[in-house]
Amino acid sequence: MKIANIDLGERPVMLAPMEDVTDRSFRLMCKEQGASMVYTEFVSADALVRDIPSTVRKLSIDPGERPTAIQIYGREVEPMVEAAKIVEAAGPDIIDINFGCPVKKVAGKGAGAGMLRDIPKMLEITRAVVNAVNLPVTVKTRLGWDHESKIIVTLAEQLQDCGIKALTVHGRTRSQMYTGSADWEMIARVKENPRLTIPLIGNGDITTPELARDAFGRYGVDGVMVGRASIGAPWIFRDIRSCIDATGVAPLGIADKFELIRRQIRESVDRIDEYRGILHIRRHLAASPLFKGISNFRSTRIEMLRASTLDELLSVLARVEEILIENEQRGEQGSMDPDAPEM
Repeated sequence: MKIANIDLGERPVMLAPMEDVTDRSFRLMCKEQGASMVYTEFVSADALVRDIPSTVRKLSIDPGERPTAIQIYGREVEPMVEAAKIVEAAGPDIIDINFGCPVKKVAGKGAGAGMLRDIPKMLEITRAVVNAVNLPVTVKTRLGWDHESKIIVTLAEQLQDCGIKALTVHGRTRSQMYTGSADWEMIARVKENPRLTIPLIGNGDITTPELARDAFGRYGVDGVMVGRASIGAPWIFRDIRSCIDATGVAPLGIADKFELIRRQIRESVDRIDEYRGILHIRRHLAASPLFKGISNFRSTRIEMLRASTLDELLSVLARVEEILIENEQRGEQGSMDPDAPEM
């Protein structure tokens, strides 16, 4: 699959853009673990134009994570064009436009998925951004605003006609937010449209290597995007690639997974500071499958998520790692309590 002249190989798997998740450190880890392309956290065009430091920092890219797309969002043409030019100067491989974020503070103001209620403005912004930069421009969006307005088949054609080089479709409407199931049959209908010639990337509910593999065979997409299932588990890309390519590469062991988690914690602390770096990483710890289903884990989980210093947090993780490695070596299943609360 190619986006313009960027070759992503056969059946590529991308890391989805996620606010407060896909920072530079996490993107690099996912790339090292097999992600074909990574996306930044989404960037507010208005904040970028105003030169807000926290927003400008999101444009920083590590050479090892490429190819990288920087994603921007906004609701007006002029700031989106100006932001696209600023992003282009930062040197990503692709500029992606977010027309899919469903959260109220974005969509409720007309940006992100809010643009699904104003298609003429969406197309105007897309054309203007494409014409303003020399980098490939792509779009990420949803099926439509709600169940009664699943317009994605027609919308995909219209966006293609604006000059975008690839389209990512999340298989839910804005009204669904992240509830229910992603409608991959609808994504397949987009791909089956003979007028669509740009690559189509499917997104939504890809939580296992098998689901990623089957998305290519069952729905015909050119690429697959993984979002929430990667939080706290950058190694999912290694597992997906092994499944898709049938390489037989063994999954990472417990010790290797904990080493990645520790690396992520340290890099988060180094990038921000100890207190805020630990706060930032808690989302990954809370979602990580490493800790799901462990019996009698509630008190340890609370201790881990309340840790406020690096030494305290690493100490808790070391205790948990030791237990899990012992169980792994014994091949025990008894440590997994089906009634234990998951994180």
